[in-house]
Amino acid sequence: MSLFKVFETAGSAMTAQSLRLNMTASNLANAETVSGTPEGAYRAKQPVFAALMRDAGGGLPAGPRGVQVQDVLESQAPNKALHMPSHPEADENGYVYRSNVNTVEEMVNMISASRSYQNNVEVMSTSRDLLLQTLQLGQ
Repeated sequence: MSLFKVFETAGSAMTAQSLRLNMTASNLANAETVSGTPEGAYRAKQPVFAALMRDAGGGLPAGPRGVQVQDVLESQAPNKALHMPSHPEADENGYVYRSNVNTVEEMVNMISASRSYQNNVEVMSTSRDLLLQTLQLGQ
């Protein structure tokens, strides 16, 4: 793989981790929201990534080309019912339904995505340095 392809692969991974961070932020922002129905309550969302593979045409070996978002899944965990009869959105039995976001899992997900993003920044930085050193060899 040429060093220029590293930028494409690391760049797509950075884009994917950025999306993951944004979804985590959205989940955390909606962690304490409530709704009058279980169907209306916010559900945590997680992206599903897939590796893009390069075709082996032209005598080149097949290899990774990057990362793409394959799907966005909603958590199937149940929403917690809270008895709050004075809440304006309470149903006829006095219940509201809180989102199913697990804040501890989301914080772990945020740290993991942040570190993955930082690792890809390091890959790009190291590749740039290697390219610059290669150019200096010709001087």
